[in-house]
Amino acid sequence: MLLGISFSVWGQGDIEYKRVYLSGKDASETVDWDFKVTDGANSGVWSKLPVPSNWELHGFGTYNYGHDHRNENRKLGKEHGMYRHKFQVPAQWKGKTINIVFDGSMTDTRVIINSRSAGEMHQGSFYRFKYDITKLLKYGQENILEVDVAKHSANKSVNRAERQADFWIFGGIFRPVFLEVLPNHHFTRTAIDAKHTGEFNALLTLNKPISKGLVKVTLFSPEGNRVGEILSKSFERRKNELMISGSFNTIKSWNPESPHLYTALFELLEKGKVVYQKRERFGFRSVELRENDGIYVNEQRVIFKGVNRHSFWPETGRALSEENHLEDIRLMKEMNMNAVRMSHYGPDERFLELCDSLGLFVLDELTGWQDAYDTVVGPKLVKELILKDENHPSVVIWDHGNEGGWDFANEKWFHRYNIQKRPIIYPWLKRNGVDTRHYPTYGYGINRLSNGNEPFMPTELLHGLYDGGHGAGLDDFWKNYSVHPMFSGGFLWVFSDEAVVRRDRDNTLDSDGNHAPDGIVGPYREKEGSFYTIKEIWSPVQISPRTITSNFDGRLALTNTYLYTNLDQCTFSWELRSTSGFNETMVLASGTAKGPDIAPGETKYLQLEIPKNIEQGNIFSFTATDNKGMEIYTWNWPIKQPDQIAYELLQQIESDLEKGQIEVVEEKNGLKININELGFVFNRENGHLDEVSFQEKPISFNGGPLPVGIETLVKDVKWWIDKEGSFVLETCYDTYPEKIRWELLPTGLLRLEVSPLNFSADAIDFIGISFNYPENKVKGIKWMGQGPYRVWKNRTKGAEIGVWEKEYNNTITGASFDNLVYPEFKGYHGNLFWAELRTEELPIRIITETPGLFLRLYIPADPEHIAGGVAPPFPNGDISFLYEIPPIGTKFKQADKLGPSSQKSSIAHHKGDRSDPIVLWFDFGGKLP
Repeated sequence: MLLGISFSVWGQGDIEYKRVYLSGKDASETVDWDFKVTDGANSGVWSKLPVPSNWELHGFGTYNYGHDHRNENRKLGKEHGMYRHKFQVPAQWKGKTINIVFDGSMTDTRVIINSRSAGEMHQGSFYRFKYDITKLLKYGQENILEVDVAKHSANKSVNRAERQADFWIFGGIFRPVFLEVLPNHHFTRTAIDAKHTGEFNALLTLNKPISKGLVKVTLFSPEGNRVGEILSKSFERRKNELMISGSFNTIKSWNPESPHLYTALFELLEKGKVVYQKRERFGFRSVELRENDGIYVNEQRVIFKGVNRHSFWPETGRALSEENHLEDIRLMKEMNMNAVRMSHYGPDERFLELCDSLGLFVLDELTGWQDAYDTVVGPKLVKELILKDENHPSVVIWDHGNEGGWDFANEKWFHRYNIQKRPIIYPWLKRNGVDTRHYPTYGYGINRLSNGNEPFMPTELLHGLYDGGHGAGLDDFWKNYSVHPMFSGGFLWVFSDEAVVRRDRDNTLDSDGNHAPDGIVGPYREKEGSFYTIKEIWSPVQISPRTITSNFDGRLALTNTYLYTNLDQCTFSWELRSTSGFNETMVLASGTAKGPDIAPGETKYLQLEIPKNIEQGNIFSFTATDNKGMEIYTWNWPIKQPDQIAYELLQQIESDLEKGQIEVVEEKNGLKININELGFVFNRENGHLDEVSFQEKPISFNGGPLPVGIETLVKDVKWWIDKEGSFVLETCYDTYPEKIRWELLPTGLLRLEVSPLNFSADAIDFIGISFNYPENKVKGIKWMGQGPYRVWKNRTKGAEIGVWEKEYNNTITGASFDNLVYPEFKGYHGNLFWAELRTEELPIRIITETPGLFLRLYIPADPEHIAGGVAPPFPNGDISFLYEIPPIGTKFKQADKLGPSSQKSSIAHHKGDRSDPIVLWFDFGGKLP
């Protein structure tokens, strides 16, 4: 028995590769080691620390963000972590080779076994390193492991590359530690190069030369069936390296849409006897950078739809669990991404295994945020990065640092170990045949994308901050860039907010101002609005723009933007939905359709068998599902226009209301109107609704309609009772609107009509009308329109027409980590049909007849650390009904740099135009069905 060891073995028998864990396998399965930190919180005392972990997340040492080295007011923690762990080694291991392996330790790491050094100190945080400790062990006895981990390196270039970076700086053994138990002769490297054609090559190195040795490779399918085998020639005398080659004719290639994996059993034979076995899981796939063309995988030109991902979880730092990896990959796949960039270091072994099996392209990166490793440490770390990750088919590109984090002299080491000849790129540079410029503008760039001749692939795109970036502007960028033959995709910055739990601050979440909150999802993977925008824009099934009306014949034009998958492998379904009053949608009819034969890049029609009475429904919903049964995207279209929905609702309402006699009392500053149990006060100076009451109880809706978006003055206010007994009040303005007309019906319903945009103007942020209602009295809202997330002018995709409902919240996107509730309540909402504002008083119900109207709910609070273009303007008032809303920018770019939908709007009018007025109906009596 091995005592004091997290005992988990890979491989069985004396000749197989064995892995025995001294730590836990990941952050969810740890082993406590003795621990002492030299400085900071809880320093100077031996206690226990789970391994793997970052010690700050367990109350030790000092928290630092990478920029802290610039701030004289912040203590820069340079503590050491001292580890001790006892373990037994079986006597039968004597005669074998025993390696101790560290998958990641931050950063300078000295390893002592039984008071003797295991080897030279390792420098560099994110890399696998190992020591042969065969001669240091006591077999059949207890052994003592001691590890000294320095949070900061003695090598200045390591600090510049890793410790002075734009991310959290942690300390500790944050990835597993294990023993490799190996026979006397074994492979030290099994590097596979397996092409999509079935061609198979493997470079094998031995720990020492072997007499009359050769290698057999047996290939197994995912189901475990034997596919075939290859037998090598003998090793040359006194040589410990061999290339074995062959081919397999019946394989299926690997790609992210169909990630077929195989297992190769490598057997080392000496004089015909197997002396060592090791299994490698891999995929057959080819990667090629074609000059002045693009990046090809399996002869298919690739468009990367990707995101940057840090290894991060709020409560465990960079020590992650299986579930953390799975959740991140699932969310990326749900957004219809096909790629992920490792920013800015190699990931956990398990993350790449899951990318292999679930299907994602990976850009694997040598650390160097904006400064490089030197030519002493750098070559060692290049080797460690490649040898750990080289057999993963998901890894298609090596990144040599980031934004200046490279020393060009170290590139040769990539070429030395890179047997698959993967492209080697420099994120932000135009170099090695690829232009990876970070944060390009919409109109980028002279002699680059617009008329350049090298593949263009921004490895950081649309730097998000709070609710800006990511989805905002992405549709314009993608459409514009995609028409260029050199466009090869891009990687959004970044996947998740990186707010860390501060054990030194009562477990609050800290994002170091606006440095860490950049994500499409929150720190606990809460989905922001851009999540669904990206999901629609990057859907591999695209639908040609169209409207759905009662004349819809069931034909939809589908474009296949997959790289490898025919749409005949997908399924499609539809639903015809109806609404009744202010209720949820109901399914009237539904159906399915098999995917048509549409190859990647083609557009063809899909014919749906839909009912003839489609006009009975209000919403037509269409869902695309992939060959694994996962939803690709669901599109919703309104069948009826707002005036048609309004007509149906008003018919229902009026059938339940009794007519009464309107009473008007003229007061000095107002007109007091009573009808049935309702009371209204209108301002005689400006025509605003000043007071509302029901059954003599006040309803605090008032202060409008206030014209917003343009300067205007009241010219005249007049009122009368018309021949139907309705109260009418008209206000005339000198610019917009020409006229506002209130009409209070004898039933108690209140109609508002604001004359259309019968003028011309430029540089419009928003335009329409506003009202007031106290925010502290709002409980929630139910509405028909786009939802459930808010929209911006340049981020309307991903918000679909439906009946939605949400409770009031005060979420500050990417900032209020103590109470992140999504979707956010406040903000702009698109394509309004009707709304029910739920309050502490009575429900306020509003119906519009105007197509394309935006509903604005209050003003979202600005985060403390605003930057760039992420704080768009809002109109005065609390609740607005608008023809136009503003766009939102990114951390680095104002909105006007993000494309056509991010520009301020103009109004153009010609005499005779029939423009849409804003028409609203208000019910304050709680009588809607």
